[in-house]
Amino acid sequence: MDFGEIEPSPWRGGELRAVAPAVKVTFSRRELDHILSLYGRMVAAGEWRDYAIDYLKDRAVFSVFRRASEVPIYRIEKNPRLERRQGAYSVISATGHIVRRGQELDRVLGALDRSIRVVAG
Repeated sequence: MDFGEIEPSPWRGGELRAVAPAVKVTFSRRELDHILSLYGRMVAAGEWRDYAIDYLKDRAVFSVFRRASEVPIYRIEKNPRLERRQGAYSVISATGHIVRRGQELDRVLGALDRSIRVVAG
């Protein structure tokens, strides 16, 4: 064997492990329908102007902006790792305060929905 040749290293049992592919967390179509429905109402009310969707390894984030050049005023996050504890969904304000957290998206989005509700008496 010459100096420039490289001998392949022998395979040793247990060294090669099956690595699970990294799966990004995403919003389902139903979840996006609920979020975009709220977004449309808030745009019509003149409160929100822009949004961004980020799909990360551990969570999905829907950010809401008053203006495109600012920081998001709210972030709607889906973190499946927290599903059994606090709930997979959370609404986080611009200051980092968790406005609401839960296991049902509709109830969590209720913290942002300021539509008029009639109370029957």
